[in-house]
Amino acid sequence: MHLRGCLNLMLVLALGGATGRAPVRADAPLVPVRGIYGGIPQEIVDSGRSLKEFGVDAVWLGSGSYTAERLAWLRAQQVQAYAEFNTLHVAEYLKAHPDAAPVGTDGRVSPAPDGWQGICPTHEGYRAGRMRAFRALLETFAIDGVWLDYHHSHASWEQAEPNMPDTCFCDRCLRRFQADAAITLPQVSTPERAALLLSTHRSAWVRWRLKVFTDWVREFRDIRDATRPGALLGTFHNPWSDDDFGGARIDKLAIDLKAQAAYIDVFSPMPYHARFGHAGDPAWISRQVAWLGSYLGIRGVPGERLRIWPIVQISDWGEPVPVRQIDEVLRRGARAPATGVMVFAWGGLRKSPEKIDAIGRAFRALAASD
Repeated sequence: MHLRGCLNLMLVLALGGATGRAPVRADAPLVPVRGIYGGIPQEIVDSGRSLKEFGVDAVWLGSGSYTAERLAWLRAQQVQAYAEFNTLHVAEYLKAHPDAAPVGTDGRVSPAPDGWQGICPTHEGYRAGRMRAFRALLETFAIDGVWLDYHHSHASWEQAEPNMPDTCFCDRCLRRFQADAAITLPQVSTPERAALLLSTHRSAWVRWRLKVFTDWVREFRDIRDATRPGALLGTFHNPWSDDDFGGARIDKLAIDLKAQAAYIDVFSPMPYHARFGHAGDPAWISRQVAWLGSYLGIRGVPGERLRIWPIVQISDWGEPVPVRQIDEVLRRGARAPATGVMVFAWGGLRKSPEKIDAIGRAFRALAASD
């Protein structure tokens, strides 16, 4: 740590001892994690720099992409190795198990919104299979952590205008709801029952769905604790506040961040500013991260159990991200209460040397501020 960083830390500790709460500047550069998501960044090393020299100290790969050779390569680069784990978006499962498809308000299988196929969260066989895969990942590879991904209801929210159908009203979900909520639904058609759940019993229905999705997170945490307790459990999640899109993160997507905080170590919101209609306003990134910190009581100071490491958009997806924005985008993502930031996504950056250079400059500047 540089002398300036040591002095800042001493000041924080001193003031914290006097007031009980250490003050944090909104722009305080405390960014020990600077990551790349979405592939082995071989291009950086091929250019003559190690990942550490470039400014990277963490890489996220899809869980199915890990091999002993890739993990050894990352270790040789002296970076943290994390995995992304798909929870409720393994569409291939439906080919052999069509009963796992989410059911809509009309009582029929809900079409995949914009091609994003979700799975019914109460399907026992699917859940058991994902838990086995999660355990196998941690048993096989000595990775530093696993991030849950696609852990939400059947929906396409990763765009400026989200598509979020109401689901799942299959017989299995309706039986579970009635047993868990102690509510008996009348013996009427599925569309009629769905209408009741979205009106008369809406509060109970929303609470029940939140608990179902949160219980998956609890089981993932239990497996992590039993298998590789030193690994972090993170989650890539929707970046909206409780008010955005009429509270859809809770009511539609069934993402209860406060309940999941009992099990999660690192929250990684996905404030893709260009993709989500804020192409000219990178400050939207830091506003969403600040809201999350306030919401969960995370301040971005040393010693906190919960951390925020946003994943920000650098590659083009829908609206392009110009090179001139890269430094601001990464700094906005890295602002307190964040203590880390990662780039989305390497697969879209491999052939963009100007963007790669800009990422390196921004990361090295953040690293120099530690």
